[in-house]
Amino acid sequence: METAYLYLALSGVLTVLLWTPYILARMVLWGVPTFLNNYPKGYPAEQPEPPLWAQRSHRAHLNLVETMPAFIAVIVAAGSIVQNNFDAIALWAQVFFYSRIAHALVYILGIPYLRTPSYLISWAAILMIGVQVAGQVN
Repeated sequence: METAYLYLALSGVLTVLLWTPYILARMVLWGVPTFLNNYPKGYPAEQPEPPLWAQRSHRAHLNLVETMPAFIAVIVAAGSIVQNNFDAIALWAQVFFYSRIAHALVYILGIPYLRTPSYLISWAAILMIGVQVAGQVN
């Protein structure tokens, strides 16, 4: 289970790091004094439009924030319920993490046709860990 927990922790770090590009773009766009002063004048009705890559970065971050609770739930359940087959759980935790990296890169760079498959692979990984957990329940 140590490997699964490692990839859970790495996924948490990825969630935090995906926030960074959007915030840095916003800071550059608004200027440091305005950014540190909370919001530009007239916000939210009037605000500078961030570049498209920054908007995609924000959405990639939000998507991972929405996905993490399910991943956390199956990893925690696996840690307390599963008695064997830790290698399969570790494998699927790795698949989740690397598919989320791929999802973020594809999303931020705007590469067509790969965003949804990388997202679906991460959800399949969550479901496969859930199957391992459900197989242990009597």
